[in-house]
Amino acid sequence: MGIIGFLVFGLVVGAVARLIKPGKQNLSILATLALGVVGSLIGGVVATLLGTGRFTELNVIGAIVAIVAAVLLIGVAESVTGKRSVRS
Repeated sequence: MGIIGFLVFGLVVGAVARLIKPGKQNLSILATLALGVVGSLIGGVVATLLGTGRFTELNVIGAIVAIVAAVLLIGVAESVTGKRSVRS
């Protein structure tokens, strides 16, 4: 059940990050899940390093860092995939 919870939390983190990031992102649901899971991993590591809890625990600091990391990862994913702005 822990892995399923981690995946669900990763999807929520990815969705929140996409809502926070301005503009339209051309990411699939799987890309959103993957970036959210990676953001969750980063958030868990940072929260553990700060001593706010264990890696597998859900805590506020870890969640905030996870969302910020996912927003940054979405920006990186957009730049790597070659998203270009359309000029009128």
